[in-house]
Amino acid sequence: MAHDHSDIIKHVKKGLPKDEELQDLGDLFKIFGDTTRIKIMYALHEDEMCVCAISELLGMTQSAISHQLKTLKTANLVKSRREGKTIYYSLADDHVKTIIALGYEHITE
Repeated sequence: MAHDHSDIIKHVKKGLPKDEELQDLGDLFKIFGDTTRIKIMYALHEDEMCVCAISELLGMTQSAISHQLKTLKTANLVKSRREGKTIYYSLADDHVKTIIALGYEHITE
């Protein structure tokens, strides 16, 4: 005999975000799927940095770092500010800091 799941299904369905929101969430997590971007975000979790400093830290070309920063900026995960000719990057907000911190805490448990 089959179980009646109607109550739980109704409850869960009520709390489910719209498909487009879930698509956006999936796209956000795809960005976290690249090790270089994770390294950049983790570095920016520690401190604000310019492209040349991130490049030196990670041992990568400034072009490669700039490309990844553009992706991160488009996704609103990093922000930038200009000081003279230098552009400094940092995490966009506390939500991004929390995602990085909680993700790291989860994998190191």
